[in-house]
Amino acid sequence: MYSISKKINIGKKALIQKDVFTNNETVPSAVVKFICCNCNHENTVEIIPYQSGFPILQLYHDEQILSGNELLKNGMVQETLPGMSHFGPLTVNNLPTLYFGTSCQTCYSKYLCVFGYGEKQPGLTILSISGIWKYEELK
Repeated sequence: MYSISKKINIGKKALIQKDVFTNNETVPSAVVKFICCNCNHENTVEIIPYQSGFPILQLYHDEQILSGNELLKNGMVQETLPGMSHFGPLTVNNLPTLYFGTSCQTCYSKYLCVFGYGEKQPGLTILSISGIWKYEELK
């Protein structure tokens, strides 16, 4: 799991086995499986609440890596509802939104995972993965 610091181009969305985890499904972590778009290898990433990921703002701040429009166009995030704007202008499911980079364990294709994690309502904590996309760094 790593942060992304260079400008990137978003590619195909990977097939994810499960994209929503609630309450105890996230303890101690959520194990997410996705299929590589390049070689069809099943990859596993482990998302540990409050430890995994980097703020989504890092991707679109000053459009250094991606623009907010690219995030919206690819369905990675939605515009945040006005009452939840303290989580930022772009979120997944109006939850605090994070991302991380990972790669295929077989062919080393690079992937970007975007997810929201937090308490949706009292007693309901949700980890909602908007997707895992293949990406390439721009030169």
